Amino acid sequence: MELLKKWLGHPEDIYHLLRFKMGGYRAVMPRLDPVSGKQGLKKCFNHVGHAVCIFYLVLRALDTIEDDMTISLDIKVPMLHEFHSYLYQPEWKYMESKEKDRQVLEDFPTISSEFRNLSKVYQDVISDICHKMGVGMAEFLEKKVDSQHEWDKYCHYVAGLVGIGLSRLFSASELEDPIVGQDTELANSMGLFLQKTNIIRDYLEDQLEGREFWPREVWSRYAKKLSDLARPENIDMAVQCLNELITNALHHVPDVLMYLSRLKNQSVFNFCAIPQVMAIATLAACYNNKQVFRGVVKIRKGQAVTLMMDATNIQAVKAIMYQYVEEIYQKIPSTDPSSNKTQQIIASIRAMSLPSGPMASRHHYSPIYLSCAMLLAALSWQYLSTVSKAAEEYVQTGEN
Repeated sequence: MELLKKWLGHPEDIYHLLRFKMGGYRAVMPRLDPVSGKQGLKKCFNHVGHAVCIFYLVLRALDTIEDDMTISLDIKVPMLHEFHSYLYQPEWKYMESKEKDRQVLEDFPTISSEFRNLSKVYQDVISDICHKMGVGMAEFLEKKVDSQHEWDKYCHYVAGLVGIGLSRLFSASELEDPIVGQDTELANSMGLFLQKTNIIRDYLEDQLEGREFWPREVWSRYAKKLSDLARPENIDMAVQCLNELITNALHHVPDVLMYLSRLKNQSVFNFCAIPQVMAIATLAACYNNKQVFRGVVKIRKGQAVTLMMDATNIQAVKAIMYQYVEEIYQKIPSTDPSSNKTQQIIASIRAMSLPSGPMASRHHYSPIYLSCAMLLAALSWQYLSTVSKAAEEYVQTGEN
């Protein structure tokens, strides 16, 4: 009955879950091969799809080394610095990792072989990004994120460079104009917005695993130690700190909208837009929410599918952004220290995202539709639980 109540409150989720399950996902996301993921991306992105897949696998291998706490720093740091060179060493692999994704290191000869078969223009992009990312990861292994500038720098190394690399691949393929790959500031913001959202949302998980990514410059105004924010007696200060970081992340939204407005290829647009709308929805769920310090805050599965199905053009994305910044605006406490800054950035986003056309009323459903949706939920909620499970697998695949 809990599931039924949840869906009765959001009947649009039912429609999109059914549409997603019945094949609607094919219109908005690549159909990935269960092993390599190559075939769907190839169809959607033409020849650049293979390069995107290899780029992902190479960075996944690099990230696995960074995350593996069993590798000592005297081994890990040189590995991160030299990792880009392993792409040109046919036999290199690493068999000592204990991470869950260690297969990408154990099978690295296969990945590097595929990399060397790419066009030189793609090889150069991937190798360059891999080199810069490895150096940046090594830098932050040996120091914590102190200032907001360093927070931006860390997020640039681990996510902004991904946005820059993908943008360069899209332009090199001629699916997108040269400016998409040349404007590294906008591409960097695409990555920073996603990474900051993940860091904000994953506060408790990172604390439990001994990791700290919130900038000291911000959290030190609210607590003596970052871990103190999870203490019940500090919850009010913790939420204020949370709100300040979310406000910081929102400053990337104008760049995100500008970047997306330049994209011409439908598959590239979907590929880039879906994570961004997921991020704004996640920030709206986290804003002023004590649960961030008590457990996991996630958007609903049906909500995620709705976002995936809707975010197929720039006007739709602007409407989504408008919707969620309005949701944040309605939750701004008058006593919050960051309230003025939050209101200012929301005003800027509003100015870029004013809804127009049919997407402005994307959540206004007729009484007949609502009645039918609720009846459908009442009659088939058990079946839909299976549907939501399937949708969750697709969504989790996208998140990973």
